[in-house]
Amino acid sequence: MAEALFPLLRIARLRMGSDGAGITTLIAGAGCPLRCRWCINKRLLREAPAEPLTAAELLERVRIDDLYFRASGGGVTFGGGESLLHAAFLRRFRELCPSEWRICAETSLAVSPELLSLSVGAVDSFIVDCKDMDADIYRRYTGGDPDLMRENLRFLLEAVGPERLLVRVPLIPEYNTKEDQQRSAARLRGMGITQLELFDYVIRA
Repeated sequence: MAEALFPLLRIARLRMGSDGAGITTLIAGAGCPLRCRWCINKRLLREAPAEPLTAAELLERVRIDDLYFRASGGGVTFGGGESLLHAAFLRRFRELCPSEWRICAETSLAVSPELLSLSVGAVDSFIVDCKDMDADIYRRYTGGDPDLMRENLRFLLEAVGPERLLVRVPLIPEYNTKEDQQRSAARLRGMGITQLELFDYVIRA
């Protein structure tokens, strides 16, 4: 079987406070099953050429920050696009990278249960962008399946526990309200989610 490749779009080094614990390097990859109306990476996903890399090749690109990762308890955060589309790659990267590095995945959970299950053993923490827990709002905004997202979230909560999950709940202009956002947060807490981040999308003309 051919080795899984990661479709690299860009690498953003020395990040703090936005992509997991410690100092992190954000690795953005191509591919997303959703079509969010205010996608922050729409232009990057549409126009930037992806560079396919093996796990060993990507490791060499990010090893420069090894000392920062070890000293701060940080590591590599995979984003996109949808990072869990590349679950087989994540497992291979986890096998090769230093055990002290933390691997984080930013995800919408709009992937098959098989890919989600495959990623669990490779990822230390998950940052989940749930969009909205209301099914109609979710469909209108993403074009995706809200039931898949919710079932995947339940599975992930049981598989890794709430301490390894941060769920982000955005206020989305033209699609939901502060009240919708608070209702989503309440539903997530009812499921057992303990780490929530509520924030506003800022739409620039």
